[in-house]
Amino acid sequence: MIPELNIKNLKMVAFDWDNTLAQSRTALVFSVNKVLKKYGLPCWDEVKSKRDNNLSFRDNFPKIFGDNAKQAYEEYSKIYLANVKNMIATFPKVKETLDFFVSRNIPVAVMSNKDRKLLDYELPLLFKPQIFTKVVAGHEAACDKPSAEHLFYTVSSIVPSEQINRQNVWVIGDSPQDSTCAKNAGALPIRIGKAIWDDNDDDKTGILFFDSFVDFYQTLLLSNAK
Repeated sequence: MIPELNIKNLKMVAFDWDNTLAQSRTALVFSVNKVLKKYGLPCWDEVKSKRDNNLSFRDNFPKIFGDNAKQAYEEYSKIYLANVKNMIATFPKVKETLDFFVSRNIPVAVMSNKDRKLLDYELPLLFKPQIFTKVVAGHEAACDKPSAEHLFYTVSSIVPSEQINRQNVWVIGDSPQDSTCAKNAGALPIRIGKAIWDDNDDDKTGILFFDSFVDFYQTLLLSNAK
């Protein structure tokens, strides 16, 4: 039981998408490797060190593809959309966790830095879109994660930015970007699993960590048992 997971004052939960609600890394790596090969570049595992941890996957393309970034991203998107349906999955107890909140009339949102076109295509492959009060993609808020602005924009219809605290807004994700966004906004950061990019350089103070959604869901139930 974890007191901070008591939902008595909870007003909204914002979920990251990639590697949190969706196992989409397989499709991402498959698609980007196709494009890297076309441009004569090493595979993703070799070039990913060039990226900026505070930027989205899409916004890192100029660092990897240089002047070809726009065209390379368009090619990546086409390959991704053609293949993701057969590669994407969710994780054990994700749906049960979403149902826990929805059944208690607690709004849930998706808050991602991902391209809207890709997000809109793949979300219905895993979930009924209507369960989410809001779905926010990259470049829609004033700034993307890890900026607090992304969370402010996501929860604005439910909780004013100046009223956000660790009891009424939770941010659930897999990465330092997610946790830093939550901290910057004053919300509760919850980290589940291992970050997709293996980032270990963030300040872990004030973050609740869980190995998986199975662990999180069980703890959530225990923390709210009557």
